[in-house]
Amino acid sequence: MAEHKHHTPDQRRSDHGAHSGRGGAHVDHTGHEEMFRTRFWISLILSIPVLVYSEPIQNWLGYTAPVFPGSQWITPAFAVIVFAYGGVPFLQMAAPELRNRQPGMMTLISLAITVALVYSLATLVLPEQMPFFWELVTLIVIMLLGHWIEMRSVRQASGALQELAQLMPDTAERILPEGGTEEVPVAELQEGDLLLVRPGASVPADAEVVEGESELNEAMITGESKPVYKEPGDEVIGGTINGDGSLRVRVTATGEDTALAGIMRLVEEAQQSKSKTQVLADRAAGWLFYIALSVAGVTAVAWVIAVGFDVDVIARVATVLVIACPHALGLAIPLVVAITTSMAARNGVLVRDRLALEEAREIDVVIFDKTGTLTEAQFGVVDFATVQGVDGDEALALTAAIEGDSEHPIARGVRRAAEERELSVPQVSDFEAIQGRGVQASHEGQTVYVGGPGLLEMLELEVPSSLTALREDANAKGQSVIYLVQQDEVRAALALADVIRPESREVVDRLHEMGVEVAMLTGDSEAVARAVADELGIDQYFAEVLPEDKDKKVQQLQDEGKRVAMVGDGVNDAPALTRADVGIAIGSGTDVAVESAGIILVKSNPMDVVNVVELSRASYRKMVQNLWWAAGYNIVALPLAAGVLAPWGILLSPAVGALLMSLSTVIVALNAQLLRGVELGTS
Repeated sequence: MAEHKHHTPDQRRSDHGAHSGRGGAHVDHTGHEEMFRTRFWISLILSIPVLVYSEPIQNWLGYTAPVFPGSQWITPAFAVIVFAYGGVPFLQMAAPELRNRQPGMMTLISLAITVALVYSLATLVLPEQMPFFWELVTLIVIMLLGHWIEMRSVRQASGALQELAQLMPDTAERILPEGGTEEVPVAELQEGDLLLVRPGASVPADAEVVEGESELNEAMITGESKPVYKEPGDEVIGGTINGDGSLRVRVTATGEDTALAGIMRLVEEAQQSKSKTQVLADRAAGWLFYIALSVAGVTAVAWVIAVGFDVDVIARVATVLVIACPHALGLAIPLVVAITTSMAARNGVLVRDRLALEEAREIDVVIFDKTGTLTEAQFGVVDFATVQGVDGDEALALTAAIEGDSEHPIARGVRRAAEERELSVPQVSDFEAIQGRGVQASHEGQTVYVGGPGLLEMLELEVPSSLTALREDANAKGQSVIYLVQQDEVRAALALADVIRPESREVVDRLHEMGVEVAMLTGDSEAVARAVADELGIDQYFAEVLPEDKDKKVQQLQDEGKRVAMVGDGVNDAPALTRADVGIAIGSGTDVAVESAGIILVKSNPMDVVNVVELSRASYRKMVQNLWWAAGYNIVALPLAAGVLAPWGILLSPAVGALLMSLSTVIVALNAQLLRGVELGTS
């Protein structure tokens, strides 16, 4: 896990040279927006005198600039100033490319403006040669504008880290041992500190609720729009917003150990990681440098042969070099990466590895771990029946009352069913657990029992014929059955099972619509696995699988030539997550540093798997579109810049070439922004 660092703008600028050569020709411009904006406006103002006193522009527009002693030096003087102020930064940023032997965009820009300046200064002493000053300043100004636009787009797309960082408050209210509170900086908090979180305040650190009840807004961390109810014993995440209740919480993690810090590290890793498409774009930018030099050389030779060596030759060469700048090519992938990472984070999907998200589009089969993913990992009443003359609600309410003091998962499921039906639970007394068989309690002077088949065996009772259908159906599905016994008679039967999430069926259907098969892994029995698979329409299931054998099932599908995504909890499923082509850890809202998975789902919601596949496919489409635009633009523009249409009077000046290049960059940026219109599945 990379260490998360905070950089000031000045630090980022000073780091530029160190990072500019990393991973390819495209330079990392992070933090340069303000610099490019300032230099653009100042260079634009300084270029006005150059344009006003340029002879070609005076001829085109039909005016004569005022003449006074020394006015002939206005154009070269201001052009040199624009070069020194607006152009030299490009030369400085080209130096690391050359040192690393990875020439790219900055090298091409620097070569173009240097050639333009040197030749234009030479024309001051050469007879009958037209200088190149107005093209030079226009080129620099447009290049500065293009870079400013790029920096602005990248900043807007990469705002996830800044947004996350702003969630954490600067101070916290620490409760003193003797009573009262003190306001302290969040940086001074320590594990074990007791804090007061007032209504509407941000939680200053990961903590456990000690006292109080409230609903917290965790949307900024998990993407879950519905407030989450918290009571003593529940965990709260630093950066989330408290609702109307007052909470006293005990700090469990601070600083770099908090969930928010972990999320920020993951977002940063994702924004810095390289995808296959990014590597291709970087390599293409390097190739383009050598292609541009070759085309420029051929252009120079051809034009010298055709018209002799004059300013037109320099104009053609400079235009070729400007057109070939891999600006759009370099922006094509990073901007898509930044936007998809930001969109994913806002939807509760943390992308640790860009390659994992990119490969998700090629997945043939998704394997879900059943418990806690497709199901809620808690028992629920899925069916119940009563003998004739017994009211169903009364039987369920009495069963819930008898199970009132039991902490068994089945007991909790019964109580939950009664709560969902808003039943009034009767009073019972003398609760007693019967080891391995069930429980008993007194109700209205009678002993009432609740338990499974072992209880009926102990009481020597048979299941009434009216309840046998439920028992047989439940046994076929691998469900647990408990019975309510009153007055030595079996009054009701309840079937309980690990409750299937209401959205699981939709997830399976959506994946099928996308052409993706669905498989399921579980340690449960064949009957349970078959029942869940049949209910959800799952294509294939593996039952009675031990945790250490789950990766073998992934390998089995891979051996069949399928590309596999594994969805698990990130702990017991670590080997399988690592083995899969795409590992997706689910249910890791407070444990985001899951090393075995490339993609982490903050919420335990399987619908986010659909979001991962949809986002992967959408982002890849944008990458390909941007690469084709950048490449196609160069394929068309380079011959025009070289002057192949010169016999028909069509020539591209360096300024027009710079304008086209900047427009290409803007189009790539706008196309990437269209990703924001992709509608992800509701989660």
